[in-house]
Amino acid sequence: MPFPWCAVLHTGLCQLRLSPLQFWALSPIEFAAMAGHLAPATTYPNRQMLSELMKRFPDESRRSDNGV
Repeated sequence: MPFPWCAVLHTGLCQLRLSPLQFWALSPIEFAAMAGHLAPATTYPNRQMLSELMKRFPDESRRSDNGV
């Protein structure tokens, strides 16, 4: 898999608005931190949240025409 240069350059120069000098002076880990790749993972739903979602959005396959 080739390195995604287009995406990296776009992120550094356009989204982060780094100058070329600033961009090329960064280490890969510094760039990853600035781009948000070192942010903690989002939280996952706990049992209560999952139960609430299941009540709000029940599986259609569990219903039948005769109510069973």
